[in-house]
Amino acid sequence: MAKKRMVIALGHRALGTNLPEQKAAVGKTAKVIADFIQAGWQIAIVHSNAPQVGMIHTAMNEFGKQHEGYTAAPMSVCSAMSQGYIGYDLQNGIRTELMRRGIYKPAATILTQMMVNPYDEAFYTPLKAVGRFMNAEDAKAEEEKGNYVEEVPGKGFRRVVASPKPVAVVEIDVIKAILDADQIAIACGGGGIPVMEQGCRLKGASAVIEKDLAAGLLAKEVDADVLMILTSVDNVTLNFGRPDEKPIFSMSTAQAEDYIREGHFEFASMLPKVEASIDFITHGKDRCAIITSLEKAKDSLAGKAGTIIR
Repeated sequence: MAKKRMVIALGHRALGTNLPEQKAAVGKTAKVIADFIQAGWQIAIVHSNAPQVGMIHTAMNEFGKQHEGYTAAPMSVCSAMSQGYIGYDLQNGIRTELMRRGIYKPAATILTQMMVNPYDEAFYTPLKAVGRFMNAEDAKAEEEKGNYVEEVPGKGFRRVVASPKPVAVVEIDVIKAILDADQIAIACGGGGIPVMEQGCRLKGASAVIEKDLAAGLLAKEVDADVLMILTSVDNVTLNFGRPDEKPIFSMSTAQAEDYIREGHFEFASMLPKVEASIDFITHGKDRCAIITSLEKAKDSLAGKAGTIIR
């Protein structure tokens, strides 16, 4: 009998925001992942990278400014770096936790490229802020390079990049082979490295991809049974942040689409999670998506917590 397969998307809380926080957070996250593996699940892990990629982008740019002969690093390169060092911590944390339980199962980080459409409307309206705050002089220099910046009152200027939708996972066959071998894949980190096809070449795009949309696409492509998106809240809610806020414990894809039309989910937080869930479920049979916190992950899989979408 084939094992059941799950794609887990890890949010910021599961990783922390700096190196010491990440080490501590990964230790807790690895215990939850190890519980699922011990229960017989095949696991692929997608993780966020917003604080990490911002830190790398800032560090590389500052180094390039202060040292002759060095240049700033493109966003695609910064994304690849973040996948590598977050994956390093995750695979070692998971390995340690599994070995404590007498389980030997390798985990591998795949530097994953994600194909995007060069004509995606997102490229015309960049919205994702990255990197440090800049003064007006630095912001003007960024604009002269052809980059977009926005002013944040009282703080300065920040670069903003596009957030196109992922179209295809370039390394999908590698990820499938790892899962088929009953090993652990850490892939599509930070939504994947956005690339565009130019003949035989893949060219990095100045963009970031929503990791939840990438997780949904990966789950669809590997024919997962469950897409689990771990975030900072236990449940999806209606009227978020208002006195009449109401948690949702289960909903159909049709109900989820109605809630989207009614404007219940925030553009940069809950909306991509729900959209990814709908897309995953509607492209297969007997699938479900779960949106919850790391602390409620196991209970949610048992139907005792979280928000389940079918």
